[in-house]
Amino acid sequence: MSQFWLYFQLGLEHVLDWNAYDHILFLIVLVAAYSFNSWKRVLWLVTIFTLGHTLALFLSVYGVVTVSSRWVELLIAVTILITSLYNIFTAKKKESQKNAVLLYFATAFFGIIHGLGFSTYFKMIASGTESKFLPLVEFALGIEAAQVIVVLIVLILSFLFQNLFRVNRRDWILILSAIVIGIILPILRENFQAFL
Repeated sequence: MSQFWLYFQLGLEHVLDWNAYDHILFLIVLVAAYSFNSWKRVLWLVTIFTLGHTLALFLSVYGVVTVSSRWVELLIAVTILITSLYNIFTAKKKESQKNAVLLYFATAFFGIIHGLGFSTYFKMIASGTESKFLPLVEFALGIEAAQVIVVLIVLILSFLFQNLFRVNRRDWILILSAIVIGIILPILRENFQAFL
């Protein structure tokens, strides 16, 4: 297997790993309010998230930024909770009524936090390589591909529930966001207790 496919596959598997599902939870709530009709905005959100994510990986791998993994794990859970709550409070609003600049900025910032969460893992797998630049890009491409897979699944489920099962958009957003909150609250409590 070539080096490209090795790091690409590691990035892909790292996001799609059910033991590390916090990344998937964030993607679910990030796009819960969207449909295939909104593909441009969804693409922008995922790309901005990936850019923030990749920037954090670069800064961490090259020693520019160092953050305690305990803090990162706590902050990742907080980003998921905030995004879920945002969905709940704006579920009635149409896309055009939402502040796109704020949404893009928050997504980039949350991408940076999530990228810091991957940095420890990436440092371990790339510790033997001389240059970390290409493996980092390859790993980031694998992460992006995995994110697209997750987003497509969420959009397909959204389409099925809203069109086949006649669940209205607002209820779909509320249900999905509430499920994610139910999953993330115990994780948030556990991460917070690590500081006590």
